[in-house]
Amino acid sequence: MMGRIEFRMGKVMVSVLALLFSTELAAQSIGFKQSLAQYTVSERSISSFYRARDYRSFWTGPTVQERARLQALITAFADADMHGLPKARFNAEVVVSKLRAADSESALGQLEAELTKAFLDYASAVRSGLLIPSEIDEEIVRKVRYSKPLDLLEELEASAPQAFFKSLPPQSRQYMGLVKEKLRLERQVAAGGWGRPVSATDLKPGEQGAQVVALRHRLVAMGYLSRSYSSTYDRPLTAAVARFQSDHGLAVTGQANKLTLEQVNIAASERLASVMVALERERWFNQSLGARHISVNLTDFKAKIVDFDRVTFETNSVVGAADDDRRSPEFSDTMEYMVVNPSWYVPRSIVVGEYLPMLQEDAASVEYLELRDDLGNVVARDGLDFTSFDEETFPFGMRQPPSPGNALGLVKFMFPNRHNIYLHDTPAKNLFGREVRAFSHGCIRLADPFDFAYALLAAQSDTPKAVFQEALDSGEEVQIDLARRIPVHIIYRTALARPEGGLEFRADVYGRDAKIWQALQREGVVMGEITG
Repeated sequence: MMGRIEFRMGKVMVSVLALLFSTELAAQSIGFKQSLAQYTVSERSISSFYRARDYRSFWTGPTVQERARLQALITAFADADMHGLPKARFNAEVVVSKLRAADSESALGQLEAELTKAFLDYASAVRSGLLIPSEIDEEIVRKVRYSKPLDLLEELEASAPQAFFKSLPPQSRQYMGLVKEKLRLERQVAAGGWGRPVSATDLKPGEQGAQVVALRHRLVAMGYLSRSYSSTYDRPLTAAVARFQSDHGLAVTGQANKLTLEQVNIAASERLASVMVALERERWFNQSLGARHISVNLTDFKAKIVDFDRVTFETNSVVGAADDDRRSPEFSDTMEYMVVNPSWYVPRSIVVGEYLPMLQEDAASVEYLELRDDLGNVVARDGLDFTSFDEETFPFGMRQPPSPGNALGLVKFMFPNRHNIYLHDTPAKNLFGREVRAFSHGCIRLADPFDFAYALLAAQSDTPKAVFQEALDSGEEVQIDLARRIPVHIIYRTALARPEGGLEFRADVYGRDAKIWQALQREGVVMGEITG
C-alpha cells in the first residue's frame, strides 16, 4: 500500500512517498525475505539478527515501531555533521532518495539490509569513533570500547528510538561542550574568521600603532575584549591578553611575546579542526573515568586529581620530550601504590644509549649509579673494559639508590604498565617554570609531589602528612599501598571545552592531532557549512 512518512531534517519537514507493504506482506513476502537474506549473508551478526526474526522487516514496514526507528535514523543522519562525522557517509537525503526508489519487494529487501548496515556504521562512529587510535599513532594506546552489532540492534529494538539515538554519543559535559563550541566556531569561520593576523613578534603595554590595533581586533573577534578604537596597548588590552594566555596554557604576563602572538595568529579554521579532533578523541574515550581519578593532559603539562567532576588538586608537570623514543604515550591504568625514597632502575634504552658511551670514555663516570648483574648483585667497575661492549652485549643493569639527588626524587606513584610510565618527583625543579615542559624520557614529573601524596593519602588517613613523613624520614625505600586503586588517564587534548562555556587550546606538542585530522579528512570529514 502507499503511505506517507514525514521526517524532520533540520528545520525542514520532508515528506517521503514510498512504496510500503502491509505488515503481514512485509513479514511473509518471499521476494522480500530472499532479497534480505541475500544482502545480509556476508554479515554474520546482521544475518543472525534477521534469521532469528524470520527475516521480518526492522525499518521498512509500516508499523509504528518501524516508522519511529526510520524517522530517528534519518534525523540522526541529518545531524551527523553536528558531531563532526562525514556528511557523505551519513547522508539523510540519500536515505530518503532510496526510500522513494524502493518500488519492489526485492528492492525493499535490499534497502532493509542497507539501512541496518548504515545504522551500525553510524552507531559505531558516533559512540566509539571513526578511527582506530593505534593505526594513527602507535603511542596512542587507547582501548576503545566497541559495541557488538547484535547488541546495538537488540538495544534499539527494546528502546524508544529517539532516546536511543540520543544516547549513542558520549554523554560527558566535555563532549556536549565541544559540540556547542564547534557550532560557534563554524559560524566564526563562515564569517571570515578572526581578521588580519598580527605581524609583530612582540608587543608590550604602552606601545601604539597598527599592530596593536590588529591585536585588539583579533581579541575582539575571539571574545576577549570589547570593541574600541584605541591604538594603544592599554590596561583593557593587557587584561585581555592575560585572559588569552590563561586559556592557552601560556605564562600569564599580559605582554604579547612571540609565543603568545603565534597562538593569537592561529586561524579560526585551524581551531575548528582541533575541536573536531577533540570530539573524535572523546568518542574513543566514551566510558566512565571514575568518581575519583587522576588526569594528566600531556599538552597541558599538568596533573590533576578529580573528584566527582571537580578538580581537587593540580600541579605542574614535565612530560616526555618530543623525540622519537621519549614521547609519553596515551593510555589508562590504575594507580596502586607509591614508593617513598625510591631507587631508580635505569631503563635499558638509557643504559646503553646514554650511560654506556660515558663509561666507555671514563669508567669512573656516573659513579652514583650501581652496576648490577642479572641476579641483582652489585658489580665492581674495577677491571671492566667498557669499550669491549656494545648496545647488544652490555650485560649489566644500572640502579641509583635512594637519595635526594635520585632521578625520581623522593617519591614515585605507581600504576604498573607495560610502558614503564609513572608519576614521580624530580631534583630538577627548574623546568617547572617553563611554558613548554616536554623534557623527560616519558615519565611524568610532578612539581608538588609531596602535596600530591598528601591528597591521595587523605582518602585513607586522618594524618596523611604524618604517614608520608614517617616513611620519608626512614631513608629507606618504603611502599605505601593505596586503600582504593585510582584510575589514571594520560590523555592528549589540544581543545578543551570549559564548564562555564568557551574553549581552551593547547599546542600539539607531539603532532598527534595533526595526524588525526588528516586521517579524519581521509574518512570524509569536512568542516561544517553554516548559513544564515
